Amino acid sequence: MTGEAGDRLAPDARQLVDLMTSVFPDLGGAVTDAVEARRMIDALPKPPVAPPQVGSVEDRTIPGPDGAPGIPVRIYRPDPQAAPGPRPTVVFCHGGGWVIGGLDSHDFTVRGLCRASGAVLVSVDYRLAPEARFPAAVEDAYAALLWAAGHVGELGGDPRALVVAGDSAGGTLSAVAALIAKERGGPAIALQALVYPAADAGQDTDSYRKNATGYFMGATALRWFWEQYLGPDGDGGHRYASPLRAGDLAGLPPAYIVTAGCDPLCDEGQAYAQRLRRAGVTVAERHCPGMFHGFFGFSEILDDARDALAGVAEAIASTAKDRKNRCDQGGCAG
Repeated sequence: MTGEAGDRLAPDARQLVDLMTSVFPDLGGAVTDAVEARRMIDALPKPPVAPPQVGSVEDRTIPGPDGAPGIPVRIYRPDPQAAPGPRPTVVFCHGGGWVIGGLDSHDFTVRGLCRASGAVLVSVDYRLAPEARFPAAVEDAYAALLWAAGHVGELGGDPRALVVAGDSAGGTLSAVAALIAKERGGPAIALQALVYPAADAGQDTDSYRKNATGYFMGATALRWFWEQYLGPDGDGGHRYASPLRAGDLAGLPPAYIVTAGCDPLCDEGQAYAQRLRRAGVTVAERHCPGMFHGFFGFSEILDDARDALAGVAEAIASTAKDRKNRCDQGGCAG
């Protein structure tokens, strides 16, 4: 699909999608081994774009869940002159279908969020499937949240401004970490920022069918991710796998949810926003009808991505400023 009449993808995204589709491994099709998929992705050329500058970057390892290995994290601090504290602390979980991705794959995005929000970001290198299947990544995300809450003075300094954020599978982990925090008595979260989260393992929506092919990350790859993550015995209906199926969403933190119109996950992200709102949770949405799954990582190329990142950054920043974000109660269609 290459930009013919009726193409719903924004013109500035079509060329990028076609290029990415031509070089990215055919996950779930010709490529079904996770290790080989990672090797192929790591071998792709890196774009010649200088990463956004932040105050400092530190790699360290924090304690994992009981009986599990330590979790590598990368801590991004803003320039203290540009963003004096106290500031928000954001636990960020990267996308990649719980199978691919890591600290390096999302370095540019996290730097951009750090710079734009003035927050400290803790990027989490959670365990990947199929080597560590559900709920390993979930428990790693929650362990990182607990650690950040316990070190908020060292990190951002504002205990009222603890945030969970992530894209795709990382958006799912962030939503689930918020659920677990509610169920286990904390920590208190000021905001959950979810960028095109996978909210339901059922994969049975109009957007899954309408956007199955032609928009980079298609239904075949997404189904393969779920298979790797859950394995043959995993419970896709569990609320920690599919937060859209959680029974009671009342009392969860405010949410900022980004969806893309050419993304198979679009409908479930919007459905989760609706369920949160019906449960009394404050929700802001930014919908980008001409964008694709993965667009958020291209803020240096795509206007919609730049605007979406700015919206997430503003929502994060607002947690430390005692003010509502600009898209409160769901305006902000983009």
